[in-house]
Amino acid sequence: MDTFKKLGIIPGKAICYSGFREGQKPGGLYPDYEEIKEDLLLLKNHWKYLRLFDCDRHAELVLDVITREKLDFKVMLGAYIEAEMNNFNCPWNGGVYSEEQLDKNCQSNLIKIHKLAELANHYPEIIFSVSVGNEACVDWTDHYVPVGKVAEYVKIAKQRIRQPVTFCENYVPWLFKMEALINEVDFISIHTYPVWEYKHIDQALEHTKANYYDVAQKYPGKPVVITEAGWATNSNGRGINPVNANEAYQKIYFEALMEWVEKENILAFFFEAFDESWKGSPEPLEPEKHWGLFKIDRTPKMAVKNFL
Repeated sequence: MDTFKKLGIIPGKAICYSGFREGQKPGGLYPDYEEIKEDLLLLKNHWKYLRLFDCDRHAELVLDVITREKLDFKVMLGAYIEAEMNNFNCPWNGGVYSEEQLDKNCQSNLIKIHKLAELANHYPEIIFSVSVGNEACVDWTDHYVPVGKVAEYVKIAKQRIRQPVTFCENYVPWLFKMEALINEVDFISIHTYPVWEYKHIDQALEHTKANYYDVAQKYPGKPVVITEAGWATNSNGRGINPVNANEAYQKIYFEALMEWVEKENILAFFFEAFDESWKGSPEPLEPEKHWGLFKIDRTPKMAVKNFL
């Protein structure tokens, strides 16, 4: 892992954090200081690294809490870039926008990249890396941004900050259409979800290993971080068989994944800390709402009951 050392990154326990509670959502009601403080105090003894998805009010509060409460976290900060191109392959109601909206998104995305750099420079001891986007190049995304434009955002960020710069994406595009980004990013960030790919729990870890090593072997010498890997605990049957979505399987996958990445010295962010009810469809068993190791009321699921 000499390549990680050159970037100043030491692999450790890592988790994706989004603190939106019941009735809260991005662009709407945000969690307040005390709610975020409660979350981070719950996480601090078990995770060193946090991944945040956008450089918004939520991220600003998280960084403020870490600073004021003197919490020992390192943060990967993201900028959630919106669609700059229509994606007619998006399988749900999204991906197609007016030209006016796409133009507005291009402008707001650039503002976000500059905000990302501003926060990285303001919190250099906390923010250890930044990501200029999340799942914006994969075929099914509803916020498609061309690979070449993502590469431009990486260049802009690297000109303005000292921290390593990456882009978070499903493992598949890295294998087939992201070559233009390889020479720009400081490290590759992949997402791997065996349960979304219809894998049984018995196949889960081997599938994740294969995803990781396929990318790592394609680009030798370039560090690879797993920025999302998780297991849903509920499903309405859309995309995930309900039989495969439960707390027992999440526990098995979580423990197996953590054992493997620790042994191999891989930085891997488990997805995610807390359930988020704002995500996905209005249906209560929508899988997107149920990836947390903790329920939305902050009670632990089976995988982390012994953490408290």
